[in-house]
Amino acid sequence: MEALINQFSYGLFFWQLIILLIVIFILGKFAWKPIINALEERENGIADALASAEKAKLEMARLTNENEQLLKEAREERDLILKEAKELKDKIVAEAKLHAQTEGARLIEDAKREIDEQKLRALAEVKSEVSSLSLDIARKVLTKEFADQSKQESLVADLLKDVKLS
Repeated sequence: MEALINQFSYGLFFWQLIILLIVIFILGKFAWKPIINALEERENGIADALASAEKAKLEMARLTNENEQLLKEAREERDLILKEAKELKDKIVAEAKLHAQTEGARLIEDAKREIDEQKLRALAEVKSEVSSLSLDIARKVLTKEFADQSKQESLVADLLKDVKLS
């Protein structure tokens, strides 16, 4: 090793140092700047992506809350509509029952009145018919009885006996 240390040459060292500086300069000029720029762009892109992801996460949380609120409101509105529809149905059914009962009672009353009227007309007609038939029968009987003079006298005598007894 001592042999290597003793062979140190300042000229070789100088040229190696110059070549090293040229290589560093060339690398700095052409390679490191684009690499550093690419790394910075990548770092900025990652930072932007993280910021966008955080923003999207917050937006998703907001939208989720909004959707849950909308669902809750929709459920409440649905329940309210169903309640109103049930109340309306009950009201319509009650009104229909009341109307049917009223209409049924009116029809029954009309039918009873019509039956009574027809009954009275029938009775009047029967009375009229009976009186007409009675008169016809009486006329025929009297006509027949009074056709014979002896029968007329006998009838008058019978009537007079009934009058005396009373």
